[in-house]
Amino acid sequence: MSGRVGVVTFPGSLDDRDALRAVEQCGFAPVPLWHGSDTIDDVDAVILPGGFSYGDYLRAGALARFSPLMADIIKRAEAGMPVLGICNGFQVLCESHLLPGALTRNAHRRFRCRDERLLVESVDTVWSNAFTDGQEINIVLKNGEGNYVADAETLMVLEAERRVVFRYLENPNGSMNDIAGITNERGNVVGLMPHPEHNVDPLVAPSTDGRGFFASLTNFLSRVAA
Repeated sequence: MSGRVGVVTFPGSLDDRDALRAVEQCGFAPVPLWHGSDTIDDVDAVILPGGFSYGDYLRAGALARFSPLMADIIKRAEAGMPVLGICNGFQVLCESHLLPGALTRNAHRRFRCRDERLLVESVDTVWSNAFTDGQEINIVLKNGEGNYVADAETLMVLEAERRVVFRYLENPNGSMNDIAGITNERGNVVGLMPHPEHNVDPLVAPSTDGRGFFASLTNFLSRVAA
């Protein structure tokens, strides 16, 4: 089953068009969503893309969290709508308290751009169920503030509840516990720093592992419709 996937554009978004293209290439209807709108209508899932929303003023994602559209996204995510936050989108999810923790400056204080090997640690989410536990995937990484941090109690809960979805095999930024991506308790909201939208077309990427995210969404929507 296909569906309609909305991609939010904030001032400063860079990867919204790439995400819309990936959505279409993976068989979904892409729906552009403007940050200044009050509601999202007639979409089955939402992607918060990468970039530098609002110029990363105050903190990365801090101002985007207060965009008019985010109020509706938060409400719908809490009700079960699938939401995927990629890079800056992950930062927005943390600022919105849909996901715990925060993303800070890379430990080496440099921007890092490379193909990144990830370990799939949980297939119990809307966005990862098409993978297998322990699968190694290759996804593009590009960030300067991708260092995931959280207090000891939060880390313990994430690990105990298997809410670490993706883990770096070669930690590129100092993230605690090598965390590349996490999920909420319900498994419908996932945030990660690497960019799966850049890994759907074999002409421009070393792998098409990003398609697994959209195959997972297809599986979920098919089960809901059954």
